[in-house]
Amino acid sequence: MKYCVVTRADGNIKEMTDITFKSIKEYAKRVGADFKVLSHEPPVMTSDNNPHYRILEVGNLLDEYDRIFCIDCDMIINENCPNIFEEVPVDMVGSIFEDKGSRKPDRLGKIKQIQNKWGDVNWKEGYTNAGTFVVSKQHKNIFDSHNGEYWLDWGSADLHLSYNIYKYGHKVYELSFKWNHMTMFSEIWNNNASRFDSYIIHYAGVGVFDSDVCVNKLEQIKLDYDKIYKNV
Repeated sequence: MKYCVVTRADGNIKEMTDITFKSIKEYAKRVGADFKVLSHEPPVMTSDNNPHYRILEVGNLLDEYDRIFCIDCDMIINENCPNIFEEVPVDMVGSIFEDKGSRKPDRLGKIKQIQNKWGDVNWKEGYTNAGTFVVSKQHKNIFDSHNGEYWLDWGSADLHLSYNIYKYGHKVYELSFKWNHMTMFSEIWNNNASRFDSYIIHYAGVGVFDSDVCVNKLEQIKLDYDKIYKNV
């Protein structure tokens, strides 16, 4: 099989990706995958004026690759990270679910919101996060528009892709939060789990775990990368 690790970024966040890409490139090499960065103009900009829909290009890349691991550019892959292609069954979409703990009421509300507008696809729970997202050729239609439309409100591409998963009847392999450790997974409801015990740390949103020493996600990424790779 031909594998690829795909992320999305451009020169506006180079200071951050100069750090995060080091661990992502090394991981791609270790699992025998190509590495690609999508920096093109997306088909549409979202309500927060961000190019989240660059991820739809993954659908075209599935013509060339058998399996693709989509990873956000604001993530650090820990040295202990296993091969995600061996973890996720080839016939399933791999993702963590974000409708958990403190985020559950909001994310379940978003699931209802998109179905109220686009139609019921029997999606009750299981809000995927495209920060860690594994797909195979048979999942190509996840990256299509919905009758020419894109979800532009909060949640944007995450909601859009999740909706299409259920619309087309694909099965999801729920990954442990360790594959996409956001700040929400270090909260009390999840036993204050340490991000350093996880495989991949995701600095989504504000992205600050140590608010007493870091004022923004870039500072947090620098601090964490130095701690994880201090001997490299």
